[in-house]
Amino acid sequence: MSETEPQKKGWFARFRSRGTPAVETPKPAEPEVEKTEPVEPAVAAEPETRAVPPQNELASEPVQTAPQPETAPVEAVAEKEPEVEKPEVEKKGWLSRLRDGLAKSTKRVTESITGLFTKKKLDQETLNELEDALIQADLGVTVAARLVEKLGKERFGKEVTDEEVRAAFADDIAEILQPVAVPLAIDAVRKPHVVLVIGVNGSGKTTTIAKLANLYRGEGRSVMLAAGDTFRAAAVEQLKVWGDRAGVPVVSKPTGADAAGLAYEALERARAEKTDVLLIDTAGRLHNKTNLMEELAKIVRVIRKLDPEAPHSCLLVLDATTGQNAHAQVETFKTMSPVDALVVTKLDGSAKGGVLVALAEKFKLPVVAIGVGEGIDDLRPFEARAFARGLMGLPA
Repeated sequence: MSETEPQKKGWFARFRSRGTPAVETPKPAEPEVEKTEPVEPAVAAEPETRAVPPQNELASEPVQTAPQPETAPVEAVAEKEPEVEKPEVEKKGWLSRLRDGLAKSTKRVTESITGLFTKKKLDQETLNELEDALIQADLGVTVAARLVEKLGKERFGKEVTDEEVRAAFADDIAEILQPVAVPLAIDAVRKPHVVLVIGVNGSGKTTTIAKLANLYRGEGRSVMLAAGDTFRAAAVEQLKVWGDRAGVPVVSKPTGADAAGLAYEALERARAEKTDVLLIDTAGRLHNKTNLMEELAKIVRVIRKLDPEAPHSCLLVLDATTGQNAHAQVETFKTMSPVDALVVTKLDGSAKGGVLVALAEKFKLPVVAIGVGEGIDDLRPFEARAFARGLMGLPA
């Protein structure tokens, strides 16, 4: 009891510091008020921690950032810091970022689940409400029905807590995701392994290419980028900036140049320099589907004059914030190009992270990487269990 009273006094001191007349009368309040002023420097220090936004601004406004060489060294130092850390520390940092990135999706799912368990036994009404909650969290009708059906078979009529339900769902989701958690296999024999990256404009495609380059560079591979979205000057400049940050060369041409011709030249150069990986950016104007389809087909046709098997991989980049619209994008791009695998971005900006589970269930396409931030190291290989537990608000 002697320990609790000082805490109680601390509360009243804080209450007095808010200016409540009824408590300000005692004299001891004055030292407490004086102690509140040192807190202000800590609040004032917050702007210093926001030195990262310029790094994010590079992705959104590359044209403005490119002429400012002074920012590049600062950002390069910031990005190299994780490399100094030990692998275990880096992994913990990534898992923490993954949980933070999934916070909106986690909140959407877990609050619904927690709110249902006012009863102690699992009945049919609760199962129905659970299924609705999962569907609203963008896990899809099929996945929701599968998870709830299994839970009902195992726990119907039994006492169950929301933690037990979330743990059961996490295990089942991990089981769905595990077959598609396949990293992109780079063929070391090919020089280069050609990766065609497709997706709608705004999906994070261009920045994803640079982040993939950063990943492969970390594995000790040499990488080259081709700025194949020649329709948008912003895309070309953006890729150049990200290429500088990743420390990889970027092959580009003026706005409006032939994308297929650029891809051909990039492949020629990559072969001459014996580069391990060539990542080719492409346009993503779905409102003009016919032209886009013809452009993608031409790129493939032209680079096959140099390598009959190119591209060796075709990655479709999807924006998690689009939710169920991601299904339509997969269907559309599959008609234009053979899609080998998916990359899901912007999980940190959406409450619709559950769509990844629905995509895995429906299309069975490998998910090679996910993005939970705008930093160059915020894209990592997809891990089924870590994602499933993070989505359900559980420690990995």
